Amino acid sequence: MTLLDLWLSRSIPMCLLLQSLVLMTLCFPSASMCPKGCICQRDPHLHGLNVTCSQSRLKEIPPSLPVDTVLLKLDHNQIGTIPDQAFRGLRLLRELNLSYNAVENLGEGAFSGIEGTLQVLDLSHNRITSVHKDAFARLKARIIVDDNPWHCDCALQQAIGGMAHNHEAAARVLCRSSELLDQEGRPFLAVDTDLCNLAKRTTDYAMLVTMFGWFAMVISYVVYYVRQNQEDARRHLEYLKSLPSKPKKPDEADDISTVV
Repeated sequence: MTLLDLWLSRSIPMCLLLQSLVLMTLCFPSASMCPKGCICQRDPHLHGLNVTCSQSRLKEIPPSLPVDTVLLKLDHNQIGTIPDQAFRGLRLLRELNLSYNAVENLGEGAFSGIEGTLQVLDLSHNRITSVHKDAFARLKARIIVDDNPWHCDCALQQAIGGMAHNHEAAARVLCRSSELLDQEGRPFLAVDTDLCNLAKRTTDYAMLVTMFGWFAMVISYVVYYVRQNQEDARRHLEYLKSLPSKPKKPDEADDISTVV
């Protein structure tokens, strides 16, 4: 066997090994890319990763999610808040499952950065009571919001107003509490009152009552002040009347007699 044959016999297995490593790198994400407690699998149809973090006892959104995540399952955890721009780097994200968590409110930038690609957003079975009026403003995804203890107020009315393409989701919002007591337990779409104007009217009434209170207090003080001064003047006058008259001098009496 020549030296060339020997070199080729050793090079070919090495090339095959390198090729296998490249294929494994492309097909399977490294352990360092996948968050702790999650399973990452590449989806050949969507050209991205399916990241499953279900039932992992997570209390917050994992900080280092793979940028090529297409499907993200965070359901059945203990996540209480969604920070602004929590998913900003996930430019390929199509489906986000946050059901069965402990989320209580949604800020304006909770879903910032994924508005253009997200197709499904599941927020069902949380503890959401309030949302920022622009929380869903730019989302085109199908939103699932069943089984949340919503507080029906002006902000929620504005947020749902921006979900014209999600009429089904809006129809499933039930008022656990409301600015209007007779709306509690009813579908939010059944509220035919402008809650934003209601809040404004309530504020106006409060200001009017406050101003009336101050005005009444000023009038009362003025009346009291006038009456008090009148009483002081009357007492002073009575005191002057009670003083003895000043007696005339003898010289003044003689002058009067002479004149007569």
